[in-house]
Amino acid sequence: MLENKLVATRDSYGKELVALGKEHDNLIVLDADLAAATKTAMFKKEFPERHIDCGIAEANMAGIAAGMSTCGYVPFMSSFAMFAAGRAYEQVRNSIGYPHLNVKIGATHAGISVGEDGATHQCNEDIALMRAIPGMVVINPCDDVEARAAVRAAYEYEGPVYMRFGRLAVPVINNEDTYKFELGKGVVLREGKDVAIIATGLCVCEALKAAELLKAQGIDAMVVNIHTIKPIDEELVISAAKATGRVFTVEEHSVIGGLGSAVMEVLSEKCPVKVTRIGINDIFGESGPAKELIHKYKIDAEGIAEKVKADL
Repeated sequence: MLENKLVATRDSYGKELVALGKEHDNLIVLDADLAAATKTAMFKKEFPERHIDCGIAEANMAGIAAGMSTCGYVPFMSSFAMFAAGRAYEQVRNSIGYPHLNVKIGATHAGISVGEDGATHQCNEDIALMRAIPGMVVINPCDDVEARAAVRAAYEYEGPVYMRFGRLAVPVINNEDTYKFELGKGVVLREGKDVAIIATGLCVCEALKAAELLKAQGIDAMVVNIHTIKPIDEELVISAAKATGRVFTVEEHSVIGGLGSAVMEVLSEKCPVKVTRIGINDIFGESGPAKELIHKYKIDAEGIAEKVKADL
């Protein structure tokens, strides 16, 4: 874990778009007056003729992306998660999902780590919304290395993809030289026999830290990174449940409809074990420093370890 290196995954998104843009002339980036924040301004600087600012009109942007995809382009439509998944939901569903078009959605500023922007911008429901759309792939990378690999995988995949990126700079836990990203496949980051902690996004690093705290208390925790929430790695989820007999899920998202729900759907049908969901508990967020919010809502290492110990 390269904890001395902190990178926001929205930066990773911008950088990888530039790298892919140099390789593929058919890659087009659309934004909704937020290029500086979503980091697509990096792409705009390199390829101004392939960057389209649609203005504050996310629903229209989804329609433009859908149309361009039918002309041989691979459009990446970009905005805050609240707007890309929320405001434009109908157009994403009907114009992109229903015809199963080759559009990629880069949603930044997801979850409570948006911080001071407050509850109106802290989208904790986007994974639930997007994974309910038939055929939509949903990816939530945990760090810079994984995020850049996810953007590349999304380009190579034929069909609609929703990618979730964060505003907060988070530790880089993967080694770029050895890391391999595969759509629909999770990663075991730490073996353990007492409990399986299945995490996604920025909570993956916190889960690893929690496992160390639990180790000091005599609890041996497996840690699994699920970067692709849909399609979820059923085989790995079941394997982790069988190996430990007890599962906890951790996400910077509502406990309703996100990773926890996806894991429980798999296990309730194929390997019934007790599952505890750790995340945002059916409440809105609030304004405040990102790290303080993560601590308050108990999705940091201390909160995860506390919940595991209490409920194990």
